[in-house]
Amino acid sequence: MTSAENDGAAGAQSLSDVLQYRTIHGPLRTVFVILTLAAVLLSVNQLFNLQLFGLVVLDNRYLYSLAGIFLCLTYIVFPLRGKGDAQGAVPWYDILLGALSLAVAGYFVWTGEEALSAGWEYAAPQTAMILSFVFWVLILEATRRTGGTIIFAIVLLFSLYPAFADKVPGPISGYPLPLEDTIAFHIISSESSFGIPMRAFGELVVGFIVFGAALQQTGGGRFFNDLALALVGQFRGGAAKVAIFASGFMGSMSGSVISNVLTTGVVSIPAMRRTGFSRSYAAGTEACASTGGVLMPPVMGTTAFVMASFLGIPYIDIALAAALPSMLYYFGLFVQLDSYAARRGLKGLERAEVPSLRETFREGWQYLFVFAVLIFVMVVFRQETLAPFYATGLLLIINQIFPRTRLSLDGFLKLIQAIGRSLAELVSVLLGVGLIVGAFSATGLAGTLVNDLLFIAGDATIVLLIMGAITSFIFGMGMTVTACYIFLAIVLAPALTQAGMNPLAVHLFIMYWGMVSFITPPVALGAFAAATIAGTGPIKAGLAAMRLGSVIYFVPFFFVLNPALIGQGTTGEVLLVLATAFPGVWMIASATQGYLAFFGSFGDGWASLVNRALLFVGGILLIFPGFEEFHLSQIELTGIALALVAASLLLETGRRKLASA
Repeated sequence: MTSAENDGAAGAQSLSDVLQYRTIHGPLRTVFVILTLAAVLLSVNQLFNLQLFGLVVLDNRYLYSLAGIFLCLTYIVFPLRGKGDAQGAVPWYDILLGALSLAVAGYFVWTGEEALSAGWEYAAPQTAMILSFVFWVLILEATRRTGGTIIFAIVLLFSLYPAFADKVPGPISGYPLPLEDTIAFHIISSESSFGIPMRAFGELVVGFIVFGAALQQTGGGRFFNDLALALVGQFRGGAAKVAIFASGFMGSMSGSVISNVLTTGVVSIPAMRRTGFSRSYAAGTEACASTGGVLMPPVMGTTAFVMASFLGIPYIDIALAAALPSMLYYFGLFVQLDSYAARRGLKGLERAEVPSLRETFREGWQYLFVFAVLIFVMVVFRQETLAPFYATGLLLIINQIFPRTRLSLDGFLKLIQAIGRSLAELVSVLLGVGLIVGAFSATGLAGTLVNDLLFIAGDATIVLLIMGAITSFIFGMGMTVTACYIFLAIVLAPALTQAGMNPLAVHLFIMYWGMVSFITPPVALGAFAAATIAGTGPIKAGLAAMRLGSVIYFVPFFFVLNPALIGQGTTGEVLLVLATAFPGVWMIASATQGYLAFFGSFGDGWASLVNRALLFVGGILLIFPGFEEFHLSQIELTGIALALVAASLLLETGRRKLASA
């Protein structure tokens, strides 16, 4: 067995230890597969407008159907107490809850047309009121099982808020609704559980989840890991650079930081350890690489699809806007790891551990081909809703042609189970987060909070952005990124856009700062997951991840203050920001590690720390769009930045000469 295989085998135990879902067998597996196929087929029928069997489904019936199916699957596959009882058989009460989910959703599917025509969201019949309460409870419990206790508590409190709005203090008080009307509004209206989050899921997310699962199940993850090995494995710090590429690709497919860490980290972290990286740096590298994958086009996390619905723009516009910031983030991470390896004399992987680039392409060309098809259909035909279905179909057809990649019947069943599990987990969280949206919609609280934020910040844009960053970070610690984004898109984004900022830049800013919590203590879930594999302390891993991923703390401010960084500007403005942003990130990353390519290492004393600080500030100013408060244009600011960089290098050169004299 090779070292890589040993690493994978060792990691398999780590992965199984953190599983929070059941592995189901027998008749329930058959039910799970049938329900998943039914949901995917329903989505295909709806999105392609096939009208199979003469079936034309109203949007509310479509969303109720998806909710019923995936709530049922949630109760089958996600246990009551998390991983503690994940290995046992499905208990009777979970089967009952699953059946109840189908039955209650079935009632709302059956009465969907009547609910619209009769205005049930304002005056529902008694049966609908009772079943709305049951549906609400089912959604809350499913949210708890998939999203955790913290998000459950937040969702519960906000979902009940309209009923007690007159009893809360100060600026968050409002006009109350009766409790029964509040619950009915959540379930029957198109502004709560079945509002923007679920509409985004039904219209955009399903196809990309199916595509990501198919890509991984057919060997896409292995191909991208081998491709990264072939491209950068032999360079200094090669194992860490492989982690950047492999985790970036995998994270873009999965949309989940934690699952990405647990999937790629079991191979990348031991490889980094073998080539000289400390345990904390190996864990921090994997956490940063996996976090960035969710921010990288073309297949970003669920948050980007919800963002498209909030902004009312095509998903491809968001993917294109996110391209440059994600490249800056990975460039900064790459420079830091290269500098770390150079300063410590770390080597790359051995030749025997690195596959041939030609052989890698020969065995996995189809994955690049389907990615190209996906991007082509999205960009040229502007069909982001249908593109992942075309790409998935093409991938499975090509995959079945060649015996070496062909899926068996069991392989197909595992693929369908993976799709169902991912979709069920996501739907449960989105339904729960939708309750928060409904609470704001029912009471009009969002508008009040926006005005309060603007009043507190005054005319200070930077103050408002810092408030937004801190708020996003705090909520990101206790909620999933999508939940955090939806909450802040309602409360914070309007305040920032009313202050004159670009709406797309504002929403990306919120998403980025929601992601920061994955690599920032005290929570740092991505770093903590990597720490369990690396065998190091979670706080040490989190601090290493903070240092390695430091660019992520600055880039959101840069593109909000200068939207050309996300392609929102003239060609000249975009070219100018390109010419300054990458050198700026290079300086920031090099100063952080104390090593600049083509210059060498900085010293360890106070004088060198000052020189590194000058280099760091110079890098910041290179990317900054200008200081209107000080009447400095970007050109003038660039001149100051270059002067600081030059001063840093000249002073460090002088220090070296004095030290060697």
